Amino acid sequence: METRSAKRKKMAQIVANDAKAATDRISDLPDAVLHHMLFLLPIKCVAQMSILSKRWKHLWCTFPDLDFRTLDPFQISSKNVKFVEFEKPRQPLDLSRMDFVSQVLSMRDKHSDIRVLCFRARLSFSRLNGLIRRAIRHNVRELDIEASTVCTDDYFNFPRCVIGSESLRVLKLKSGFRLPPSSVMRHGFRSLQTLSLSVVILNNQPSLTDLFSESSFPLLKTLNLDACFGLKYLHVGCRALEDFNLEKCYELEGLDISCAKLERMRLVRCFDAYSDQSWVKINAPKLEHLCWQHNAVTDMAMFEPSNLLHEVTVGFYLLTRDNSRSKLQSAVDLLSGLSRVRSLSLERQTIEILSNNHLLFQPFYDLKHLELQTGFNKSNIPGLTCLFKSSPTLNTLILKIIHEHRIERKEWNRDLWDMTISEGEQYWESQIRTLESFLQHLKVVKIHGFLDYENEVALAKFLLKHGKALEEMVLHTGHCNARDTLRRQKIRSQMMGFSWASSNAKVAFQ
Repeated sequence: METRSAKRKKMAQIVANDAKAATDRISDLPDAVLHHMLFLLPIKCVAQMSILSKRWKHLWCTFPDLDFRTLDPFQISSKNVKFVEFEKPRQPLDLSRMDFVSQVLSMRDKHSDIRVLCFRARLSFSRLNGLIRRAIRHNVRELDIEASTVCTDDYFNFPRCVIGSESLRVLKLKSGFRLPPSSVMRHGFRSLQTLSLSVVILNNQPSLTDLFSESSFPLLKTLNLDACFGLKYLHVGCRALEDFNLEKCYELEGLDISCAKLERMRLVRCFDAYSDQSWVKINAPKLEHLCWQHNAVTDMAMFEPSNLLHEVTVGFYLLTRDNSRSKLQSAVDLLSGLSRVRSLSLERQTIEILSNNHLLFQPFYDLKHLELQTGFNKSNIPGLTCLFKSSPTLNTLILKIIHEHRIERKEWNRDLWDMTISEGEQYWESQIRTLESFLQHLKVVKIHGFLDYENEVALAKFLLKHGKALEEMVLHTGHCNARDTLRRQKIRSQMMGFSWASSNAKVAFQ
């Protein structure tokens, strides 16, 4: 029979256990839940929490998301991480950072996998390779490394240990490194889904025509290549690729894209502007988004139209001295490949190319939204007219006028807004027949940088007068003083009273 004393002891034990459970319910949560909570903290805080108990030390030793980019390298020493059993004098900036990273990987539970490893450092290739090997042994899924060599005159060799990894899904390397031969690369990375390479040295193999082939990288969906020095020819044909980015490849002369599933493509600052044999071929039937900015005009362009094109931005770079027929025709051929686009943005030099050359391209029958950057001088008006003619079902037009030189603003001239026909307006009136479909569908016009100069007024007046479906015109004049505010009100009142306007469009100044 249980005595009173035994009952009291049992009750006290129950109360003590309940109190302990009440004070540390968090520690009883599953590892996966606690790891997710710790992921929201800087990694230094996660490391410091390991001193709380054996439970929290275990959580730290199995923590799967090792992002060391949040470290303050000036504060890294053994004093910050209490579980380190030895003291070291403070070392140079990046060495102390990498000592901490090495310690974390060396004390890690050998049966725990790494989901993410990210760090930025300056170190030797042997040390970088050693860190990556450790991560590969822990079945790392995502590697994001930005490294620079301690030998400023040398480059890294590509860490070959990652090529055969079956766990790696995401690889991002930013460093001056040399790629191994394509024959070595293309037979690996069987599980890789995202590859991002930045600052790649290709002087010894300028042609990557068989690396990203249809049979290589079978699961790759995202490919980012940035600053590939020495790259002259590139073929991309990965069968699962959906997102492709190429940037700052200034020596590129030939580009061949043939991807059946590609949906998004971004090319910025590419191609050799001084080459007279450059070319580009693009076959991407499922392409939806294209960004083509600051690229030198090639001598030949073949762009197979995509019926799914939704949003496109185009900006060419053409040397002033280089206006050969082949390059100009190449620019037009590229635009013709965009004939099914729904939203199009063109940068300034594209308008200049269309204005200075009588070259024809396919109309944009599906285009609903058009944004143009232009200097809006008389020499650019033919290019604008060409685009308006080629956009028969356009709904929204946005003009961003670029004023290169600060010119003293003219006083508003009411004569520009009355029945007087200016030279600019005479030009637009002569285009009515060819712009008939454009004027019947246009609903919204927004003009940024509107300063009431004759060319600007002529177009605004023409659209108000003949835009049968026009619902809204917004003229963005920028910052103005009190005098300009009164002036703007005067313009608005005059415009609202124009009897010649064929639409009931709302006119607003901003």
